[in-house]
Amino acid sequence: MFEPDCWFLGDFCNFRIMDATTDLQQQLFNFIKSSQPHISLADELCDLLDISHDSAYRRIRGEKPLTLNELKHICERYHISLDQVLQLQNDAVVFHASAINNPVFLFSDYLKGMLQQFKYMNSFKEKEMLYLCKDIPIWQFYLFPEVAIFKTFFWIKTLLNQPEYNHQLFSLTGNAFDECLEIGRQINREYNELPCVELWNKESINSTLSQIQYYKDAHIFKTRNDLEAVVDSFEKTLDHLEQQAEKGLKFMPGGSDVTYRASLQLYINEVVIGSNTILAEVDTTKIAFIPYNVFSYMVTKDVRFNESVFYGFKNLVSRSTLISGTGEKERNRFFRLLKEKTRDLKR
Repeated sequence: MFEPDCWFLGDFCNFRIMDATTDLQQQLFNFIKSSQPHISLADELCDLLDISHDSAYRRIRGEKPLTLNELKHICERYHISLDQVLQLQNDAVVFHASAINNPVFLFSDYLKGMLQQFKYMNSFKEKEMLYLCKDIPIWQFYLFPEVAIFKTFFWIKTLLNQPEYNHQLFSLTGNAFDECLEIGRQINREYNELPCVELWNKESINSTLSQIQYYKDAHIFKTRNDLEAVVDSFEKTLDHLEQQAEKGLKFMPGGSDVTYRASLQLYINEVVIGSNTILAEVDTTKIAFIPYNVFSYMVTKDVRFNESVFYGFKNLVSRSTLISGTGEKERNRFFRLLKEKTRDLKR
């Protein structure tokens, strides 16, 4: 006489499992739609899974469960981990690191990838970037041509070790970096549309100063004029950064004061050296870019990980000094120290 009850219990369990599966599947597609707001999800599923539009919509609504093979294709296409889909509470975090499959690359392609990331962040209505600076951000070097040419040459010759540059001396004439300089300017224009909170340290310019000093000591500058032009250009970069900090706004060199750009909150911390970690929040999604191998980044949208790193960044900010838009005394002292270090290179 217990068979009907057992049968009912079995159906109840099945319904619970189906409900849970439907909820997870809908959460999966909601996550994809929130992180890829400009795509037609149904069209993409049709192409990805080779199914009809009706079948795609049934999967999106949770009326038809995804197969494991379909789930695998979706996770690969949108860089999603099964931990995220199944909401597993463990210590594993999945990162996307495209450079692993392409360890040898052109520097211009690296800049193009950075430009695409900025365009992606700017495609959202609500957006903000947080930068924990160890060095001056790469795009800032493309504000003035002489330091832009130097940094591009250094990165390609010394860090990427491209063989055709092995025996070349640095000269501001005869270089072939027009494409990189133009992409760098485009990155700056995109950056200027993105509200930012940046955390700097007085050591943030040391890597660039060390690179110039190294080329000076190794006699890689072709002429003394090349060296002095690069140092002067770097000082102009610092002047421009100081002007932006004073106004609390971003703009290109020579830009109109009345032309509104995105806000810049610049903090300095005397005791913490950053890691060049970039955090972004677009609408309701948090993204972390964790650097490795100098030019490469691991990217994750893992909710728990990003809540942790965002909390850590904001904790550092709370113990730092704001020098943008206010704090004139601290701002002047900070940039005066950076410029004195830079001028020492010419002595």
